[in-house]
Amino acid sequence: MSSPNITRLRSGDASVRLGAALAVGTAPDPEYVGPLIERCAVEPEFFVRDMLTWALTRHPPGITVPRLVEELGSERPQARSQALHTLSKVGDARAWPAITRAHLTDPCDEVARSAWRAAVILVPEADRPALADVLASQLGRGGRDTQLSLSRALVALGEAAAPALRTARSHRDPGVRQHAIATERLRRDPDAAFGYALEEAKRVVALGPGRQEE
Repeated sequence: MSSPNITRLRSGDASVRLGAALAVGTAPDPEYVGPLIERCAVEPEFFVRDMLTWALTRHPPGITVPRLVEELGSERPQARSQALHTLSKVGDARAWPAITRAHLTDPCDEVARSAWRAAVILVPEADRPALADVLASQLGRGGRDTQLSLSRALVALGEAAAPALRTARSHRDPGVRQHAIATERLRRDPDAAFGYALEEAKRVVALGPGRQEE
């Protein structure tokens, strides 16, 4: 028989779903893992999704990680995004091999952003330069929020990202060059405002190769 909390996870009332997720996280049980992951794939409210993720982190990684990794192959973008987000919160390095280039370059910005955040948390030291190369291939992508997420991921990789960013500064696309320069500025000053760094980068690119600042 299904637990009442599992039934409440499917309620039409967001506050009921939130309470059910809180209850499940407070008293973890392996039977909840599947329904929690299933609900993550379709839950429309951010604050409920956040509680669902918290509830999953309260369960043993040995149970949650394999199920979350399986979810990375879902056809639903939200399912992939939430699975990646939850893996970043669980922080279990066993999930690293499941984060592929396809996730890091997913056409859905939310999936890609979740993949970037998870990847920089889970990546082994030896794989950091290769990850930086893949992330750098996404420079210039999307709006400001997406670009900020990518810049933060590259900054989190530290010196491993430096060669990829240097290469990107010479890219034929001015949007890529601007984003690379703005990211380098954030590496030097993590407290800098991204909007200001991006505007400054646009000015530097406009000066031309012979007058760009280092």
